[in-house]
Amino acid sequence: MRHLSWIAVPALLLCACRQSPATGDQARDQVTATEIAFARTMAERNFAAFQEFLSAEAVFFTGPEPLRGRAQVAQWWQRYFTEQAAPFSWLPDRVEVLESGTLALSTGPVFDPQGKLVARFVSIWRQEEPGRWRIVFDRGESLPPGDVSP
Repeated sequence: MRHLSWIAVPALLLCACRQSPATGDQARDQVTATEIAFARTMAERNFAAFQEFLSAEAVFFTGPEPLRGRAQVAQWWQRYFTEQAAPFSWLPDRVEVLESGTLALSTGPVFDPQGKLVARFVSIWRQEEPGRWRIVFDRGESLPPGDVSP
């Protein structure tokens, strides 16, 4: 029995120290900050940082077919980082998180370089480790002509 205690005590300590997913306002704040930081990678022309936000399982509906996986998404999106000025920008205006604190949706407006509203995006984020959210799905939709609603 004495031998079991040297195994059980460290195991209990590891379980007690393991962080649980953020929930409620804390998770919403984390995802909002993550989305803003993700958008900042475009503004700052930081392609390496952009890639850090991509889940290994990311699916982006950017081109004619869905882009699957971090490498394919990065390869396609690299074209948006070649010019000195960003071709577009975005910000979240709504973030919702599951009660479990493991999956979130962010959505918001997309602007052209002159600040004109041109599209809206929808992104799904997954908490892959405590406090670390990565994008798993992303889709942008151009606005219909004449639509100026955010």
